[in-house]
Amino acid sequence: MSDRKIVILGLGMQGRAALYDVFHNTDAGRILVADNRPDVDDVVDEYSGGRVESLRIDAANESDLVAAMRGADVVVEALPGVMALSAGKAAAEMGVNIVSSMYYINPSEQDPRKVRVMEAEIDRLDKESKKRGITILTEFGLDPGIDLVLGARALSELDEVVEFHSYGAGLPELEVADNPLKYKFSWSAIGVMRAYLRPAWIIRRGRIVEVGARDMFAPENMHILEVDEIDSPLECYPNGNSVHYAKVFGLEGSVREMGRYGFRYPGHCAFWEKIARSGFLEEKSIAVGKTIVSPVAFTAALLESQDQFQYSDAERDIALVRVDVRGKKGRKRKRIVYQLIDRRDLKTGFTAMQRTVGFMMGLGARFILDGKLPTGVLSPMDVPYDWVVQGLESFGMKVTRKELAWDKG
Repeated sequence: MSDRKIVILGLGMQGRAALYDVFHNTDAGRILVADNRPDVDDVVDEYSGGRVESLRIDAANESDLVAAMRGADVVVEALPGVMALSAGKAAAEMGVNIVSSMYYINPSEQDPRKVRVMEAEIDRLDKESKKRGITILTEFGLDPGIDLVLGARALSELDEVVEFHSYGAGLPELEVADNPLKYKFSWSAIGVMRAYLRPAWIIRRGRIVEVGARDMFAPENMHILEVDEIDSPLECYPNGNSVHYAKVFGLEGSVREMGRYGFRYPGHCAFWEKIARSGFLEEKSIAVGKTIVSPVAFTAALLESQDQFQYSDAERDIALVRVDVRGKKGRKRKRIVYQLIDRRDLKTGFTAMQRTVGFMMGLGARFILDGKLPTGVLSPMDVPYDWVVQGLESFGMKVTRKELAWDKG
């Protein structure tokens, strides 16, 4: 064992998967798990050899955060998304490398002034991290993460890009989608609920189209995707800001059709359109008798409390990320599809979502430990495609590539 130290910030579902990966795939002599969960010590006890230890912290407290990070060679940040940027800033100030699956710039923000403020903040963070000689690897999960790696690879194969369609989400295997929603939670219920009421931006016929938060599940905004490996058609709905990623990929002003989509089994979206329009997903608290409650928090808690919306130990989820890019190479029209499908590993118990997000963060931490990445604030597109694919294959995950006919000019 080496004297290197890895810190896992947050012991939720993704933090547990990242812990498993760095324990088994690095020689770090000290792995510190920082969280305030009551079961943190029980999880630590599952790992033998004295390499893993716990530290109880309040991640919202800056002094606790600094204490946890001190002396780390790399931090794997698996906290709620609202804490990601604060953790990144703390890491830069301390001169500590960090990897996160979260956004540092909110891609849904459309206020130009706020966007400029966020961009300036990230620019300062980038300069500080370079000055300190550290790496801050962001968005290194499934979506965002693997989708961006695959997207960059597909784009590199075309001279002209006309359409870019990206899909990323998780859902139960069809035979265990046995509740009224045909869905079970493989990540935070409140995170899912909040993602069900947010605006999206797509590009249609070269024009930016805003999809209102209450309209994301409307029939006119959905389409059906058929995937050979999944035994059901999938309803796809706009998810996030395609305009932001058009800029990231250098497609702004040139791509004619572009969208980022989530997906569910048929019937799911019609239900949630009604729920969204009925106010169940609103953040603003209301009074219920003498109790003040946020509708979205209540909705998430209600669903999360029921066993029918949770996976049993024998049930598997599916994670799918798919990038479908269409354009030209020379004078030849091409359609290139990159895809990754993963299912829960019943032997270890890790869900497909944990594997594609938590294991990805562990992989990023290993790249940093091995000195493979440059300094500064990085995105998944700054990591070579082959490194990511080889890492995924080491987990039993395979990326496929198909080249299909495309007749639309």
